[in-house]
Amino acid sequence: MAESLTSNPLEQLDIPALRKRSSLKWRAHGTEVLPLWVAEMDVMIAEPIANALRHAISIGDTGYPFGPQYAEALATFAWRRWGWDQITERNSAIVPDVMLGIVEILRLVTDPGDTVVVNSPVYPPFYAFTMHDDRYILEARLSGLGRIDFATLEQAFAQATGEGRKAAFLMSNPHNPTGVVHTREELETVAQLARRYSVRVVSDEIHAPLVLPGAVFTPYLTVAGSEDAFSVLSASKAWNLAGLKAAMAVAGAESCADLDRMPEEVSHGPSHLGIIAHAAALTEGEPWLDALLLGLDANRTLLETLLAKKLPAAHWNRPEGTYLAWLDFTALNMPEVSLDGPGVVSDLAGPAKFFLDNAQVALSSGHVFGTGGQGHARLNYATSQAILSEAIERMAVAADAYGRR
Repeated sequence: MAESLTSNPLEQLDIPALRKRSSLKWRAHGTEVLPLWVAEMDVMIAEPIANALRHAISIGDTGYPFGPQYAEALATFAWRRWGWDQITERNSAIVPDVMLGIVEILRLVTDPGDTVVVNSPVYPPFYAFTMHDDRYILEARLSGLGRIDFATLEQAFAQATGEGRKAAFLMSNPHNPTGVVHTREELETVAQLARRYSVRVVSDEIHAPLVLPGAVFTPYLTVAGSEDAFSVLSASKAWNLAGLKAAMAVAGAESCADLDRMPEEVSHGPSHLGIIAHAAALTEGEPWLDALLLGLDANRTLLETLLAKKLPAAHWNRPEGTYLAWLDFTALNMPEVSLDGPGVVSDLAGPAKFFLDNAQVALSSGHVFGTGGQGHARLNYATSQAILSEAIERMAVAADAYGRR
C-alpha cells in the first residue's frame, strides 16, 4: 500500500487500460484520439478513498448522507495545508458540486437581472450556469500575463453596481484556464474593491489543493475584508472524483446569515458515497496528493521543454497551479469559427478543432472561455509523460504541415 500512496499516480496506467474507461474524457472522441481536454486525470483512485468506498459498499452504507464528516475533514485539511482555521459546521454547507453550490450562493446574494463579474478567459460553466439563472455576465478581462487587471476589475464593479443593483464577482482561485495562483496581495486588492462597490465575492477554489512548487495558495476567506464573501471547495479535481458528487460552501463571518437561507433541499443533492470519498481524500489522501503534485510538476517541465523544441509557435505563461495549460496559437493564424458564444462547451473551433482534425489530439476550445479565448486552447497535462509526449509530437507535425501549406 505504501507504494501505491507514494509512487507517481500519473505513470500507473497505459493507453489500453485508459481506453477501458467509460467516462467522458475517453469516450467523447474516437479511439485513435489522445484526449487532453476535460479536467479529468489519468490516474487510479487513491487507495484510502477506494478502501472507504469498499467498506461502505460491503456494509450496505448506500443511503442518504448525514453528519458533519465532510466539513470536519475539510476543516482539518485546510488548517494543515493552508493554516486556514475558520471552517466550522456553523459556517459551511454541503452542496451537490462546486458549480451548483455557486448557483445557490448567487441566488442568495443577487436577484434575477443582476450582474455577475468574471475574469475572462474563464471556466465556461461560469457563463452557462449564471446566464441560465437569469443573471448577466460582465467580463473583466485578465492582463496579458493572465493575472487580474485591477483597473479593468474596478470599472466592471462600478458598471455592475451603477444603478444601485446587487452584483457579485465570481472568481476562479486558482484560475482556470490560465493556472494563475492569485497572491495574497492580489486577493486583498480584490477584497478592497469589492467592499468599496458592495460587490459580493464567490471564490471557486476547486483547484486549491493543486498548487505546484513555486506558488502558494491563499484561501480568499483568510484575507482582510473578505468577511462578506463565500468560498466553494471540493476534493473533486485534486483526487479525480468528478463522478462522486459532493462539495462544500463556506461563508465568511458576515455571510453566515445568507448561508442559513440556503434551501435545506440543496443538501440532498450530494451523493452519500461522494461525501465518504471526499472526506477520505481530505483525511487520508495527502501522501497520494503530494506524489501527484510531484508528477504534475515534472509534466509541467516536460511540457515546457516539448513546446519550446517542437511547437514554438505555441505561447504560454507557465501555470502555477491546476493541471491545465493555456496555450496561445494566434501566431498560427488558424480560422476561428463560433456560431454560439462563450460557455458552449460542445462547440469546437480554432486550434482545438484543427488539432482534433489533423493531429487526433483533443483539447478544450479556447473561445468558449470568453473574451481572450480566441486563438487559444486548453491542454490537460494530468497524464503520463508518454501520452503527453506523443500528443505534442502529433500536434507539432500537424502545425508544421499547416505552416508550410
